[in-house]
Parts: sequence; structure tokens; C-alpha cells
Amino acid sequence: MKNEKYILAIDHGTSGIKSSIISTRGALMGSDFYPTPIYFLDGGGAEQDPQDWWDGIRVTARNLTGRSVVDPCDIIAVCVSSTFSSTVCVDRQGSPLMNALTWMDSRGAPHVRRLMKGFPSIMGYSIARILKWLPKTAGGPTLSGKDDIAHVLLIKNEYPRVYAKAHMFLPSKDYLNLRLTGEYAASHDSMQLFWLSDIRDINNIHYDEELIRMAGIDPDKLPPMKRSIDILGTLTPAAARELGLSPDVKVVMGSPDHQAACIGSGAVRDYEGHIYIGTSSWVQCIIPFKRTDVFHSIASFPTAIPGRYQSVNEQDIAGGCLDFLLGNIMYGTQGVIQADPPQDAFVKIEEIACTVPPGSHNLIFTPWLNGERTPVDDQWLRAGLYNISKTTTFNHIVRAFLEGVAYNTRWSLGYVEKFIGRKMNPLNIIGGGARLNLWCQIFADVLGREIRQVKDPVAANARGAAFIASVALGEISFDDIPGLVQYTKTYYPSEANTRVYDKLFEEFKKIYKNNHSMFARLNRNS
Repeated sequence: MKNEKYILAIDHGTSGIKSSIISTRGALMGSDFYPTPIYFLDGGGAEQDPQDWWDGIRVTARNLTGRSVVDPCDIIAVCVSSTFSSTVCVDRQGSPLMNALTWMDSRGAPHVRRLMKGFPSIMGYSIARILKWLPKTAGGPTLSGKDDIAHVLLIKNEYPRVYAKAHMFLPSKDYLNLRLTGEYAASHDSMQLFWLSDIRDINNIHYDEELIRMAGIDPDKLPPMKRSIDILGTLTPAAARELGLSPDVKVVMGSPDHQAACIGSGAVRDYEGHIYIGTSSWVQCIIPFKRTDVFHSIASFPTAIPGRYQSVNEQDIAGGCLDFLLGNIMYGTQGVIQADPPQDAFVKIEEIACTVPPGSHNLIFTPWLNGERTPVDDQWLRAGLYNISKTTTFNHIVRAFLEGVAYNTRWSLGYVEKFIGRKMNPLNIIGGGARLNLWCQIFADVLGREIRQVKDPVAANARGAAFIASVALGEISFDDIPGLVQYTKTYYPSEANTRVYDKLFEEFKKIYKNNHSMFARLNRNS
């Protein structure tokens, strides 16, 4: 190990900062976590304080370097993975002018609808307008208002003084890179949901002047773009002191969570798929073409791998449903047990769910706690439990939560496989949800696919960031990655269980079809 080199890989998630020291070949040496609060506001607001993010990086990095997980002199780079579509507005000194608007913030929806409306229209989009976006960006601003462009339009229209003072709008990853290096820049992949980049030539991604003009955004407030594997610079002396590292340590551009997770999952070859189960979740694979399914919000996006596209379908809340179950129902000031959840809370959820047969006696949970992104873009949807009877117990409800997230994933998977024209089997599973063996088996049974549980699945985003840095520094190539990722176990679908889930999945889809108008009536003006 004397000659081994390491990356400080920072995984900025919705719930907090996890810093890890990972070797250039993917070995996890140590991790530390720092929780960061999220502030939910009326009207669909969901904000975080960027200073909390930096505090998390500073504390976790110091904890790791201070306890000599490895010799800090052997750490050669820092690379960040961060939540996609979380937006920070900074002044000329790089200081945030307000809280960051997270990927769950939908307050910009009315402004996106005004931007994209017109006659004739389809699915709420002016045909003339969306045809300006689709060929260039492979998509367009989502009407749910959760993209970066919606955040910018919200600030411009409702916080005009902040907009006037804004020097630049940065994706969260690139704000953290600014704190590390003092350099303003964003990667091609992190800017995708600003919907202002021409990605038709994957090797020549650039801002499109016409789209910027149509959106009414000042082009000077957009950061210069670089590749994910470009070296942005070195640590500032101040950042180096705070992290306990040398100021000679390089900072690699890195990628948002989707793209970093793809790299860390090991599914980096064409049509190899992975599913991520964290607060949100997605189904994703690398593809060799640019295409758009406008009806189900699937498109070809840039990846961290130069010259390659990805296809992804993301659901808004997945593992976050378990956080809701634990924090709002089981524990907490409003819960049945008025105490914080225990450290082994997720183990207890698994134990409870194991007492109930597959299908939870036909109890169905829909996981739309915060609306949905894909395969339907509907901010008004809400979660629910269906088919409760006198024999329903809390144990049934717990298992139904796990199964409902899997049904939603199957809904997404069907459209992704249609998009790429083939079945993805096996699927690598990563994220916090992948730690639950029962959930992995439920996914295998519901999806009808082999599920490969990646080793250290919670570290997949950080591992992806470390691999990106390792490629940037010439330590490995992307072609090496499948051979560097290890699996804990493979789960195979049970034919009997799949028959049960096939029937319930059909009812799951009908719940949306029969009730989406009701949800709009209930929630549009709430």
C-alpha cells in the first residue's frame, strides 16, 4: 500500500455531506458523514444553506485526515459529486445571496409555464417553443419547476434585487468547487438542467444564444463550462488548511450525483444499467445515441465520460419514503414513539417487512410524497395507501412502502427499456436502499430482473467521483472500471413472487390514471 494514491471524494446528498477517502482503484478506506437540514416552505419551496454544505466538507474531511485513515500526503486530488439541479446564486465574491434552491423546489413552475406556453400546445408546451429546445438540448424545461432554469426564473421574477446582484448561478457541485479553488466553472453535465446547452455534438457542448435569449437570462450570469475530467485547479491555501491537505492537491471538475453514481456502479458500457435508491431514485444506462421521449421525460444527457450520452428516468422520492415513515409516523415529536429513530432503524424496518408475504395482502403504497418527475411530470401527485382493510397491520404498511417504491421503479424501467430498445438485465443496485437485502429481493421480484448488489453501495457516488478523478490524473481509464467494482450478492426473481407483483403493478398504474386529476384539484392551490 506504500505506493497507493488516494482521492478525497465528496458525496453531497440531500441529507448531508459524506466525505470518503478512496484509492485510485476504488478501495474505500474510510468515510465520515455530516447531516445538513432542508427547509420546506409554502408553495413548494425546498431550500438549504450552502454554508452548511461547506461546514460538512470541512468537518468530515478534517475528521478523516485527522484520524490518519491514510497519510494525507498520499491524497492527490479532491472530487465532488453533488445533487443534480440544486442551484446557488452567488455575488462577485462567491458568497451566496440566498439559500440554495434544491432539486425539490418547485416554486419556479409558474414561470416555466409562462416561458413554454403558446398555441398550439401539447402536454402544456407550445409546439413552436418546445421544438426550439428539443433538437438542441434533447429535452426542455420541466413544467414541475424543479430544474435549474426554473430556479433562475424564480429568482429573476420574485427576487429581482437578488437577481440584479447575482454574479453567477452555479450548480451545487460547482459552488463547492468554487469554495475549494476560487475558480468559477461548471461541467457540461451539471449544466444540463439549465436547458441552455446545445448538446447535439457530444464532443462540442456549448451554450446556445437563442435559447438564452428566449429564456430571458443574462448570459454573463452563466459559468464557463468544462469536462468532468478536467482539472479545475488546486486547493486554495484557506481550503487546504480547513481540509487538512496540501495546497498542491488538485481539484477535478467532477459530476452531479446521477453521473457519478453511474461511474461508481460499474455500469459504464453501452446499455448496462443501474438503479439508485437514495432519497430519490433513478434508472440509468450509458447509450451511444441522442434521442428524446418527450412524453415520459427521458432524454440523452451528457455524462462524465467524454463523448458519451446517458439515459435516465428519475423518481422524486424513494428512500425518502422510509425517512418519512421513520420521522413522521414511527418516531419524532409527532410520531407514535416520541424519540429519535434508533441507529438500527432501517434494520428494524427490514425485520418488520419480512413478517409479511409478498404483495402485503394487496395493500398498495404510491410513493409520490413530493409529486413526480418521471415517467410523468406531475407536481400535484401525492402518496397514498390503497386497499386498507380491518386485517391490515402496521407490518403490512411497512412492506407496502418498500414495494411501492419498487413499483414506481418498474414504471420508470419500462420506459427506459423502450427508449433504448432492449432489456437491461442484470441491473446493478446502489445507494442507501441497496443495503437492505429484502429490498434488493423485492426489486428483483417486482422488476423481474437479476439485481447485483454493489459492494459498499452507499459509497457509489463517492467511488464514482474518485474514479473520475483517477481518470483525470491518468491513474486508470473508464474501460478499467467494470473490473474494479465488486458485488456483494446477486438476487434472482422468484417466479411465484413476480406473478403477485405483476398483478399489483397493473393496479398501481391505474391508481395514477384514475386519480391524477383529483390530486391536481386538491393540491393546485394548497
